[in-house]
Amino acid sequence: METCERLKAILALEDGKVFEGWSFTGHGEVVGEVVFNTSMTGYQEILTDPSYCGQMVTMTYPLIGNYGINHEDVESERIQVSGFLIREYQEYPSNWRAEKTLREYLVEAGVPGVEGIDTRALTRHIRLAGAMKGALSTLDLDPDSLVEKARNAPDMIGLDLVKEVTSSKPFLWMDGTKIPLDSSLEKFHWPEGRGKYRVVAIDYGVKFNILRQLERAGCTVLVVPAHASARDIEGLGPDGLFLSNGPGDPAAVTYAVETIREQLGKRPTFGICLGHQLIGLALGGRTFKLKFGHRGANQPVKDISTGKVEITSQNHGFCVDMDSLKGQQVELSHINLNDNTLEGLVHQEIPLFSVQYHPEAAPGPHDASYLFGRFTRMMEEWGTGR
Repeated sequence: METCERLKAILALEDGKVFEGWSFTGHGEVVGEVVFNTSMTGYQEILTDPSYCGQMVTMTYPLIGNYGINHEDVESERIQVSGFLIREYQEYPSNWRAEKTLREYLVEAGVPGVEGIDTRALTRHIRLAGAMKGALSTLDLDPDSLVEKARNAPDMIGLDLVKEVTSSKPFLWMDGTKIPLDSSLEKFHWPEGRGKYRVVAIDYGVKFNILRQLERAGCTVLVVPAHASARDIEGLGPDGLFLSNGPGDPAAVTYAVETIREQLGKRPTFGICLGHQLIGLALGGRTFKLKFGHRGANQPVKDISTGKVEITSQNHGFCVDMDSLKGQQVELSHINLNDNTLEGLVHQEIPLFSVQYHPEAAPGPHDASYLFGRFTRMMEEWGTGR
């Protein structure tokens, strides 16, 4: 197997900190927010998670690439990260499902991969100083120049990245496959003989495994773009509304907040990650940026109603301020045991609940998969199921 020439690469952060490594994907230069993920496996799912749009991801686990890449374990149709930072790259995968190497996958997508970075030092720096903008390059090796490029990169606060990842057209998710619509939403008819529950999923950057889980739970899923209006949803007459994960600052996605606000109380609604944050805003609350976010497959979350602790998969940099929801008849349902931040909420009067983490767990543990069943039971109880 042909290997790629190693090229010196420099990562410069906006605070002036510089890290050196070697590109294993050829020349390139990118800017973006630098974050870290603590998962030991699942790098393919991480690379293709739309919630990472605009970010360079650092893997804390040191050896990456050892099981290769396959066509099944993707969470979207392309790589979403702007850069991939690892300690050691394994060029020769050992797994019966491997179809290509990680290097080949990144090169095909034009996404830079850099090894040799002191990922422990980088992670520690982000934990202490916070996630921040960075510039990664093999072309410009002047640290001062790269620091300036990092400082000039767009700030994550106030950045609407949903428009970069949402689907351009609606589609049905059937038998694990995207089925593009042949006509407009106005002419759409739900297929007969499918799932018991008809669900509209608003795509803010939805992961495929979310759609797989909804289908397994008995849902016929119609995915609509993020700019879909409340009128569009009303015309479709779904049994339930699902609000997906996604990237960027939730406060910048004002059109989504307005749509959700107009749908509150009309049908059972379930939101995760960005969808959860948008629900918080639609209820009149506020969101804020976490210091370094929650990204990994080992985040402990406590269910307040049962006292049970779930180990969850997470990927977010913003959080809902629970204090801002006082007087809104909303209860805290889940809390993060690392920093006591809000991880879930449930409305006391209308059929609405949401969680900050990823119950579809790709990658990650399956402790929270019960939430999809909670959604279908809610539709059953509200009499919206077929």
